[in-house]
Amino acid sequence: MTATDRAVKLVTVAAEAASDKLADHIIAFDVSEQLIITDAFVLCSAPNDRQVKAIVDEIEDKLREAGAKPVRREGERDGRWVLIDYGDIVVHVQHEEERLFYSLERMWRDCPTIAMPESVTSGRGDEATATDESTTAATEPAPVGNPSA
Repeated sequence: MTATDRAVKLVTVAAEAASDKLADHIIAFDVSEQLIITDAFVLCSAPNDRQVKAIVDEIEDKLREAGAKPVRREGERDGRWVLIDYGDIVVHVQHEEERLFYSLERMWRDCPTIAMPESVTSGRGDEATATDESTTAATEPAPVGNPSA
């Protein structure tokens, strides 16, 4: 089983919205083989609480325009790790410190990643776009690198 077309569309919308607000390290995992509650996770981060909140607002606005409504939202008050559950996808917007500490990429690294469109950049344009290894096609396994790197 792989993520549904709707989930992949929502992942793309969420990733583009995060990219528009300069989110760092945007990646999406197809978790449909591992979880029955959702098809995909979108992960991204920001260097400060204010930017985390701006990214969350943009993602919610764009997904609302795409016809998706959040089922649940957690962590918004602190702005350190906001989780937005849309049923088909779950979006995690984390402060950089939480991203490093919890390292969700390591937990889900055995799941395939979902390719991002070229319009999605990670950060301020100085990092790789859709051609880097973090945006491998959904049919390929996620890269397994040195976790301490």
